[in-house]
Amino acid sequence: MASSVKAIAPQTKPSLRSRLKHGWYGIESVEGILFALPALLGLLIFTLGPVVVSLAMSFSEYNIITPATFIGLDNYVTAFTDDELFYQALKVTLYYTCTTVPLNLFSGFMVAVLMNQDVKGISFYRTIWYMPAIVPAVASAVLWQWIFNPDFGLMNLLLGKIGIVGPRWFIKPNTAIPGLIIMSLWGMGGSMLIYLGGLQGIPAHLYEAVEIDGGGVWAKFRHVTVPMMTPTIFFNLIMGIISTFQVFTQAFVMTQGGPAYATYFYVLHLYKNAFQYLRMGYASALAWILMLLILALTLGVFRSSGWVYYEGMEASR
Repeated sequence: MASSVKAIAPQTKPSLRSRLKHGWYGIESVEGILFALPALLGLLIFTLGPVVVSLAMSFSEYNIITPATFIGLDNYVTAFTDDELFYQALKVTLYYTCTTVPLNLFSGFMVAVLMNQDVKGISFYRTIWYMPAIVPAVASAVLWQWIFNPDFGLMNLLLGKIGIVGPRWFIKPNTAIPGLIIMSLWGMGGSMLIYLGGLQGIPAHLYEAVEIDGGGVWAKFRHVTVPMMTPTIFFNLIMGIISTFQVFTQAFVMTQGGPAYATYFYVLHLYKNAFQYLRMGYASALAWILMLLILALTLGVFRSSGWVYYEGMEASR
C-alpha cells in the first residue's frame, strides 16, 4: 500500500518588520492609540478631572477669589440643616419629576402606537412629532413664554374660545409648575422615537398567534405590545428621572425660580450658589447630593424592575 507523505512546511519566525507592523507595539497599535487619544484625553481632562475636583471642592470653602479652605462636611451639614431653599428646590424638583415622567411615558407611548400604523404619509407625521425634541432649549422656553402670556398668549386665547378664563400662568404660584409640565409634553418626540423603535422590533408572529386564538386589537395590545415594550418603557423611565432632576433652562429663562419660588428647581439653586453667590464649595456639595439622590432613585427603580419582560428570559428580579 502506497503511503502518501505530506510535506510540512517549517515554522518560520516572523520578521522584525512583520512584528512592528502587526504586534501590540507595532505601527497599527500606535495608530489606534493616536486616533483614540483625543477622546481619552477629553474624558480625562473635561470629565473625570472636573468630577474629582468638584468632589474635593465639596469639602472646602471656595469663592474663586481666595484659595480654597478645607472645612470637612460643613457644606453637607449646611445643606440639610441651614438652607431652607434647599428643601424648597428639592420639593419643586420632586413635584415636577413625579408628574412629568408618568405623563411623558404615557403620552409618548400612545403617540408611538399611532405613529406605528401603516398609513399614507406616516413619515411626515413622525417628523412633525419629533421636531420639537430638537428645538434648542432656550428657543423653546422663549416660545412657550409667549404662548403662556396671560394677555395675548395662544394658550389663553384657545381657552377663551371654549369659555374658560385662562390663568396667569407664570404670575401665580399655583399655575407655574403646571405650565412647565404642559411645556414638557411638547418635547415627547425623543421618547416617542425610542418607543417607535421598540414597537417595530416586536415579532409579527406574536400578533398572529393572538389572532389565531380569537383575540382582537385590545388583546394584542395587552398581551403582546405592552409586555414586549416593558424594556423600552423601563429605559425611558430611567432617562426621564435623570433628565427631570436636572431641569434648569426653562426656569432660568422663563421664571428665574419664581413666582414665590414656585419653580425654584434644584439645579437653579445650585447655579445661583455657584455663579451668583460664588459659593463654589457649597455648590459642589449640592451637585454631589444631587448625584447621590439620582443614583439612589435609579437603583430603586432597578430593584423594582420585576415587571420588565425580556424575550426568552424570565422577568428580571
